Amino acid sequence: MSDLIKHECGIALIRLLKPLEYYLAKYGTCFYGLNKLHLLMQKQHNRGQDGAGIAGIKLGMKPGENYISRNRSNSESPIKDIFNQVYDTISEVKNENANRLNDPQWLKNNLDFTGEVFLGHLRYGTFGQNEIGNLHPVIRANNWKTRNLVLAGNFNLTNVEKLFNKLVEYGQYPVETSDTITILEKIGHFLDEENERLYQQLKKEGFSKSESTEKIANDLDIQKILSRSSANWDGGYTIVGLLGHGDAFVMRDINGIRPAYYYLDDEIIVATSERPAIQTAFNVPVDKIKELKPGHVLIIKKNGKTAEHLYKNPSEKKSCSFERIYFSRGTDSEIYKERKKLGKLLAPSILEAIDYDLENTVFSYIPNTAAVAFRGLAEELDQFCNTVKKDKIIQLGEKLSHEELDKIFKIRPRIEKIAVKDIKLRTFITQDTQRDDLVGHVYDVTYGIIKKGIDSLVVLDDSIVRGTTLKQSIIRILDRLGPKRIIVASSAPQIRYPDCYGIDMAKLNDFIAFRAGIELLKDTNQQDIINAVYRKCKDQVDKPIEEIINHVKEIYKPFTAEQISCKIAEMLTGPNINSDIKIIYQTIEDLHEALPDHSGDWYFTGNYPTPGGNKVVNKSFINYIEGKNVRAY
Repeated sequence: MSDLIKHECGIALIRLLKPLEYYLAKYGTCFYGLNKLHLLMQKQHNRGQDGAGIAGIKLGMKPGENYISRNRSNSESPIKDIFNQVYDTISEVKNENANRLNDPQWLKNNLDFTGEVFLGHLRYGTFGQNEIGNLHPVIRANNWKTRNLVLAGNFNLTNVEKLFNKLVEYGQYPVETSDTITILEKIGHFLDEENERLYQQLKKEGFSKSESTEKIANDLDIQKILSRSSANWDGGYTIVGLLGHGDAFVMRDINGIRPAYYYLDDEIIVATSERPAIQTAFNVPVDKIKELKPGHVLIIKKNGKTAEHLYKNPSEKKSCSFERIYFSRGTDSEIYKERKKLGKLLAPSILEAIDYDLENTVFSYIPNTAAVAFRGLAEELDQFCNTVKKDKIIQLGEKLSHEELDKIFKIRPRIEKIAVKDIKLRTFITQDTQRDDLVGHVYDVTYGIIKKGIDSLVVLDDSIVRGTTLKQSIIRILDRLGPKRIIVASSAPQIRYPDCYGIDMAKLNDFIAFRAGIELLKDTNQQDIINAVYRKCKDQVDKPIEEIINHVKEIYKPFTAEQISCKIAEMLTGPNINSDIKIIYQTIEDLHEALPDHSGDWYFTGNYPTPGGNKVVNKSFINYIEGKNVRAY
């Protein structure tokens, strides 16, 4: 993705099922869980570089001893910063008395993050500042172990205001209106109620307060707590929670929008946002890793008993397709194949756009994350070349000669590395002064490859969102090579609508496809549609969320996808560009063919999986018309 887009976060949960002595004997360290958490977070660092946090819980600690640890960082290298702090403390112990590192009980009594339960979080900030207080995990502290709640997640809710007001009705006074605090307090409220219910029941049965504590820990109904807490949630989420006494859970939204995977054996239970992280960290085959089902929660009790439970009836599964196109690491076997197919399916449109002239076309990709899709495109181009070669050989018949065969065998796609991103330069682009000139040089190009005025240049991108980098940098610098035309192909369809479930795409005016739709309406004297959509959106503001319709679809209705693509190409053709510019997008149909199990496509189609999505898109349109540069949820 040439445009900078921040997106959903990453989680990692580890629960050790054996005493620390077991891991010391088998793996030679009491820090097995901590080390694995570090590895899981490193293998998911693509999911968050604005901040990171870890938390740990020690089981079986005596009253008065610390049993919950937390460390968060918003430094430039937050994962490194967090674990350096932890490892520095361990190094101090080693220097003073190395034998203590082989004493599990001493470590639990004296060092943080030496327990049995670990939680890690990686943050990409979709809203708010990257201050320490905004980083996960967050804690709802209490003197009762069973009322302590540690929470982290990958989520966005569309109806935070409604949920906040509900908390106020309960008599609470939350200090923030963010979805993180709202979720924390919502679960915390019903956790308190469940604790109180169990306590009153045990009190009637004659148990003392101290006796009740352990029984409550054993009998807490996590499934019931989460079912009640999430009754009115609208959004996408994977949420991990730890309770002070040792219970843990991982819950996934009813549409399966956000990803969650887990693995368990007799030594460990682990859950992450991405499957390859588990494969790499624990060297387990892919078929041993399970995907958490939508509307289900993985509950890990203090005694280690683990099961997946239904907490809310699932709706139609709409897993985020952007996870597969761009966000998740391509080392997952299924994602790798899907991205290749996305590239393959673009081949017919690209060949048509170059008039099937392979001899005078150079193929490349920008940025590096498009490499897998480009491989799929290249393989399909090779297949096309093989078909051409066969036809030419058959046509020659008896006239076949070594010279003719040499000509035929030279038919192949011209694949070159045309552009390279200058990562170091990017870090200096922080001030508006001379920013455009710096942006224009983010990429270096390879000179001497393109035949000036003759060759077409095809570059593949993951997706085209805002078009800013394309216009200010990529197209401008590629044009210097002198191609007859530049064709930018996107492995994703046109992004037309906001996302409200985790990706930082909340403002309609950010999208070049939306701006193209508006410009086309003006070009064709259909501005009345803009005004009509605005009135319809305003008329729905106070309607129940379930009755709201996405009226922004009407902006695109008069035009074909090809017309919008042509307008985008026109808008991206800046001054002094000599090449003809053409933009090719993936079709919705081909997207679904490539990603059959991940049909979440609301940013392309406007078909939101939850009612809150329709409210957000209409609000975003109202903000656009009224000139409000604010988030729509």
